[in-house]
Amino acid sequence: MAKTGYGKRSVGGEDPHADPDFAHLLPRDAEFAVFIDHLDDGHAMGYKVIAAEHPHHGQQASRVSMGRITLAGHLRWIKEHITVEDNSMRWVTRTYWSRTRRSPEWWANFARERHAKDVTEHYQSGLARVEQAEGAEETEATAVPAQQADQVGQADQVDQVEPDEQTTEQPSAAYQTLTEVSATDARMALSDRDCRSLEALATDWLSRGATPHDITKALTDGLPPAVTNPGGLARNRLESKMPPKKAKVRQKAGRRAVVSRVIMACGLCDADERTEKIVNGLCRECLALCELEGPVYEPVPETFLPGPRGGGLPGADEVVDVTARVESLRRAAGLAPGRGSTR
Repeated sequence: MAKTGYGKRSVGGEDPHADPDFAHLLPRDAEFAVFIDHLDDGHAMGYKVIAAEHPHHGQQASRVSMGRITLAGHLRWIKEHITVEDNSMRWVTRTYWSRTRRSPEWWANFARERHAKDVTEHYQSGLARVEQAEGAEETEATAVPAQQADQVGQADQVDQVEPDEQTTEQPSAAYQTLTEVSATDARMALSDRDCRSLEALATDWLSRGATPHDITKALTDGLPPAVTNPGGLARNRLESKMPPKKAKVRQKAGRRAVVSRVIMACGLCDADERTEKIVNGLCRECLALCELEGPVYEPVPETFLPGPRGGGLPGADEVVDVTARVESLRRAAGLAPGRGSTR
C-alpha cells in the first residue's frame, strides 16, 4: 500500500463489472488491467511495484502495458499543487483509475474539477472534504438533555433501593488476575492481603498493554523449587519486569488544504506539462516506448484487410518492377526521366 492519500484512486461513476470491460486491449494489457482493477484503493501504482506483485510479467512488460492502458483511457496521473493554511505548499501526484474507458476530453475535465478541492488531511488526505450532514447539530444538541434525563432516571432508581439492600463490589481485573496465579503454579499462592497489596502494580501492568496471561507468566516462570514468600517474590517480579509505558501519539490537528493548481503528468516517468507535452497521459518518449512493441489495440480483423494483390485478375501473381513501369509512363507522357532513372 502507498502512503495515506496516495496510490490507486477510483474516479467513481463506473459501469458495473462485465466480461468485455477490457476486450479492446491486447491480451497482455487486458491481463494487467484486470489485475489493477482488483487492487484495493490506496495500493501503490508504480510499474515496478505492479511487476513485483504480478505473477507472470516483469518490469518492462508492466511499464509498456500500463502505458497502453493509459492510452486506452483507464489511467491518469495528475499532479496537484496543495496550499495549506499555514502557507506551506507541496506537489502531490495522484493516480486515478477508471474501469470504464474514458476519453481524453473526459480526463481533462476531471483534472479541471480537482482545482480548488478541499483536501484537508484531517478528513482524509487527497479526498474531497465531507461536509457535515444537515441535522447533525440538532442531534448533538439533543444528546445532552437526553443524557441528563437518563441520569435523573438512574437517580430515581437509586432512591427506590431498599435500605437493607447492599451492593457487592466486583473485584478489579488486576486483583482477579493475582488470585488466579496459584491455579497455574501452587507455589505462588497469594493471600488476600498479598493480592490487595500488589493490585496497584498489576493495574499498572494492564494499563501499559499487558494481559492477565502476561502477568501470570511473569510470576510463574522459572520459579525456585521452594517459594517461602510468594508475596515478596511477586512484588519483586512485578517491579523488575514492569513493561514500558505506551508512547503517547500526539494527534496532529488537521489544517485546511486546498488544491491550488492541477497539471497532467506522464504515467511512466516524472515528466509533466511544465516541461513536456503530455499526450493521452504520456510524454512523447514514453509514448514512443509503448508503440515500439506494436499496435496499442487489437489488430484489424482479417475481414477488413485488403484481398490478395491483383484481386484475382489475369497476371495478378506477376512481379512488377515499379520503377521501370513509372519510367515508361513518363516517357509515354513526354516527360523527362526521373531522378533515379539510369536511362
